[in-house]
Amino acid sequence: MTSTSEYGQSLSGRARNLSSMTTYSAVVTTGIYCRPGCSAKPLAENVRTFTLAAAAEAAGFRACLRCRPYRVAGPIAADSPELVCRAVQLIINGVLDDGTEAELGRRLAVSSRHLRRQFHDRLGVTPDQLARSRRAHFARRLLDDTDVTVAEAAFASGFGSVRQFNRAMREVFRAPPQELRRRRRRTDRLATDGGLTMRLPFAPPFDWDAMLAFLAARSVPGVESVRDDVYRRTISLDGAPGVLEVRLGGADHLLLNAHLPYWEGLIHVVERIGQVFGVDANIDPERAHSGPREPGAWGPFEIGVHAVLAQSGGLAEVQTWMGELVQRHGQPVPGLTSGLTHLFPSADTLADSELASDALPLSAAAVVRSFAQAVTDGQIQLDGTPSFAALVTAMTSVPGLGEPAAQQIALRLGAYAR
Repeated sequence: MTSTSEYGQSLSGRARNLSSMTTYSAVVTTGIYCRPGCSAKPLAENVRTFTLAAAAEAAGFRACLRCRPYRVAGPIAADSPELVCRAVQLIINGVLDDGTEAELGRRLAVSSRHLRRQFHDRLGVTPDQLARSRRAHFARRLLDDTDVTVAEAAFASGFGSVRQFNRAMREVFRAPPQELRRRRRRTDRLATDGGLTMRLPFAPPFDWDAMLAFLAARSVPGVESVRDDVYRRTISLDGAPGVLEVRLGGADHLLLNAHLPYWEGLIHVVERIGQVFGVDANIDPERAHSGPREPGAWGPFEIGVHAVLAQSGGLAEVQTWMGELVQRHGQPVPGLTSGLTHLFPSADTLADSELASDALPLSAAAVVRSFAQAVTDGQIQLDGTPSFAALVTAMTSVPGLGEPAAQQIALRLGAYAR
């Protein structure tokens, strides 16, 4: 079971990871901005600093061709109010792909004007500008690393049309997508025997062995596996199954190989698996080998069920119980290898099922079913809309779901108290 002290360590670790922020340097005489570590050495009096690449772009600067800052997303909103952090997470999840700032504000119970002002004051960029920059940066990575067509890159990156995509790429990178594809370096292209392979860049160091050990101890049988230094899992895209594989690719990146039914919205798949491994975290090198980065979660409901069951047993028992739920209630996915057999069952499936069995304790089954029902009914929202306190309050209203488990779920979903 996860103790309160473990929760406290997790919270303090997350706070430390978010305590420092990447600083981008923009040179007013050249109109170019760089990420930390670039070999360019401009005069200090000619440099402006930004915490976000999007803010530098909004101020009229373009990305350096040498350090290519678009290849590393970096953490966002480290020292900002919780409202801004929640809005950023919703943007990363795609709420502005086809939505508006007004709709985003309504989800957060604030006006779009107030939200824009908070973003401008804290991040130097509007919500729309941040969303556009992230989509454009992801598309540029696709054009560099893969052989997807321009149209496929547009829709995979969350753009609503190729015309919108072309306009955004010209605004951010000063060139159309076809020209950017021609500019890619020979070593950028990643060859693969199947699926689509992309880099997940991180700021070194990265304790890959510790991360794999953490994920292996909590892996869901049939849904996840850790074998031969590779993490694999099944995912569902609108009910259609897919498989993701992640391995260490080099000193500054992981390699993701995605086997998906379609590429539309790929940006959000890559964002979510990147959060699982904490690739965007700022890490203090002095404590990088004291344990894994703060892991995120692929499936919010899946993480919730795991935390609920952890109230009743240790990791080995919870793995057995999670495997039982998957085998009895998950959607089978035939033809896979490495122990992958099913998709994790949805909240509405578990809410409508008899969960008690010889393997799963009756009391734990009752809490899981109540938790699933609360998620299905909308009593518990796992999409990043509620504040940390509101999410914990909603979860602890479920009979048998204690506050430590609720806090653990909120942390794994990327929420943290301000």
